[in-house]
Amino acid sequence: MIAQDIMTRKVYTIRSDASAQEAAQLLDQHRISGLPVVDEGSDIIGIVTEADIISKVDKEGLRVSDIMSTEVTSVNEETPVSEIALLLTERKIKRVPVVQDGKLVGIVSRADIVHAVAQGHLIIRPW
Repeated sequence: MIAQDIMTRKVYTIRSDASAQEAAQLLDQHRISGLPVVDEGSDIIGIVTEADIISKVDKEGLRVSDIMSTEVTSVNEETPVSEIALLLTERKIKRVPVVQDGKLVGIVSRADIVHAVAQGHLIIRPW
């Protein structure tokens, strides 16, 4: 099984000049925990998460650029899910954008992998 088999294709994004409150509203509205941050050309320049927002509570006037993580780990559509699971575990991250030919085409989160296991599409193996 590969990324394209389990990725979420409808990915909400935000620009770096948006307010932190706008990011929080998008996360809340769509019940997601992270948003890729894109530039004018739709290239990924960061990720903003619930953790980024809650760590800055009580600070006013912050923009997404002030709170986002700029080190983005991404995969392509052909990346095996087992490799993605290892990336998420080793890097202690919760999601990876899926990029093909430089463009964002999806996102794989921990929940996507758990869903695939629950549906019987992936198996858990003893090591």
